[in-house]
Amino acid sequence: METLRLVLLFVHVLGFAALLGGLLVQVREDTKVVNPVMRDGIGTAFLAGLLLVGVLESLGSPDHAKIGVKFAIGLVILVLVMANMRKPSIPQGLYFGLLVLTIANIAVAVFWSPVHA
Repeated sequence: METLRLVLLFVHVLGFAALLGGLLVQVREDTKVVNPVMRDGIGTAFLAGLLLVGVLESLGSPDHAKIGVKFAIGLVILVLVMANMRKPSIPQGLYFGLLVLTIANIAVAVFWSPVHA
């Protein structure tokens, strides 16, 4: 089970890396779009995250508050990406919103650690 957890965690991180890369490649562009890399990245990260929670539940008691926050942020990103996939461009505000939400989700994963006694 530990190996499966590590593989799912790796895939989850790769998904967010793809999403972030798809966003950052457009920083200097005047016209922002939701590209296939962003779609595939958030889809991969979201699905791997759901599977990861199932594995974590079987291994012990995960931090449900952290999982809930990451799930909510990830779901918002997923919905925004999918809703704007076919549009020829997206507003700057939506682009920066997606960027901030993506970085926030990564920050929650990195900085929200279990309390150690």
